[in-house]
Amino acid sequence: MPCTTLSQFPRLWRGPLLLGAAALCLVGGPVGAQVYRQIDANGRVTFSDKPPTSQGSGAQPVPSNAAPSAANGLAQLPYELRQVAQRYPVTLYTRSECQPCDAGRNLLTTRGVPYTERTVNTPEDNAALSRQTGQSGLPMLTIGSQRLEGFLDSEWSQYLDAAGYPASSQLPSGYRQPAAAPLVAVAPAPAAVPAPAAASAPAAPPSAPAPVQGPTPDNPAGIRF
Repeated sequence: MPCTTLSQFPRLWRGPLLLGAAALCLVGGPVGAQVYRQIDANGRVTFSDKPPTSQGSGAQPVPSNAAPSAANGLAQLPYELRQVAQRYPVTLYTRSECQPCDAGRNLLTTRGVPYTERTVNTPEDNAALSRQTGQSGLPMLTIGSQRLEGFLDSEWSQYLDAAGYPASSQLPSGYRQPAAAPLVAVAPAPAAVPAPAAASAPAAPPSAPAPVQGPTPDNPAGIRF
């Protein structure tokens, strides 16, 4: 794995960085700009970095390297930690059944780093990740504009130190980590428009009363039943 520059973080020692092989999970498809998934009238799916120009296009923004919002508890963080999280937001990209992903998540949780998790489990997720990063391995961690592919405890810890994240958790007891969300937000299928009710057949006209029969040889009294 190529060595990533540390110039983003002025507090970090700038000497040579010797890294071992990072643990990663490869994905079938290569994070920064906003990506939109759009479905046209024929059901064809396309991706673009430009928002849709008309209403009802079916485009959904792809979450990308976003800091936890105040609704997710950012406002509840201690002042210094909140400043770091706003300046260098952390996003973790994972997939299911990935042991390195679990190890990376455990490191962030144990250290008390507020982060956003995006899952990459579908072909649409893989395509979006490829377009955003050009990378092919998970887990992937972004700290501000820095991108780390594969899990290596010492490397992740070094970058978190350089960004200013505390070595031990300072999260308040009531803090709740936001739930993981897919990288590509899929819009719900539009509700089916009910077909117009079939026109009911016209009612049959009332039948004419049977003619009154008079006396006959077989029925001299003219009685009808």
